[in-house]
Amino acid sequence: MLAVVRTMSSRQRSLTCFGHNVRRLRGVSGFTQERLADKADLDPTYISGIERGVRNPTLLIIVRLAKALGVSLSELCKDIRP
Repeated sequence: MLAVVRTMSSRQRSLTCFGHNVRRLRGVSGFTQERLADKADLDPTYISGIERGVRNPTLLIIVRLAKALGVSLSELCKDIRP
């Protein structure tokens, strides 16, 4: 049987990396998804979607997340490749 190999698109890699950064920094801050959502004025399900790489947040949402986490935009976007 032949295995189907799927490669992740650049877009999906970027969203996944961003989501991992949000999850990591949220953990460092000691926030639950609910607490981060409250601080960033977002819905907890939206935070979950970002962390899973299924949501594509706008720049304004990314700024709100960085502010809520107390980190720079560059830290939040660390290791994302074009």
